[in-house]
Amino acid sequence: MIQISASSTTATVAIAGDLDLAERGQFPEVTARVSGLRRQLLVLDMCDVTFMDSTGAAFLMALAQASARRGGATVLRGASERELFVLEVCGALDLFRLDPEHRCSPEDRAAGYANVPQNAH
Repeated sequence: MIQISASSTTATVAIAGDLDLAERGQFPEVTARVSGLRRQLLVLDMCDVTFMDSTGAAFLMALAQASARRGGATVLRGASERELFVLEVCGALDLFRLDPEHRCSPEDRAAGYANVPQNAH
């Protein structure tokens, strides 16, 4: 599930569940909606992502590139070491500002991150 929220300066995309080939059908609509918001800061909240493949990474890259074309920045928060590895393998980490201060709530961890080290988010 992908939820989009916005403030006057920030668009936030909260992703829950798998971000992979099976979910790709919703990527164009989400990309268009986020681009239409035209916010300077795009925050991608990955706290509830349970799995991401290269298709999911390409989606995140498209969001970050669209934001950069408008002069904006993209922050990635709550990404696990697994997800950061996928983005690194895709050569995409430089598209994102990583939020090292963000910590997912204990409820988020209980929902899907029981096996992820505390410092991974």
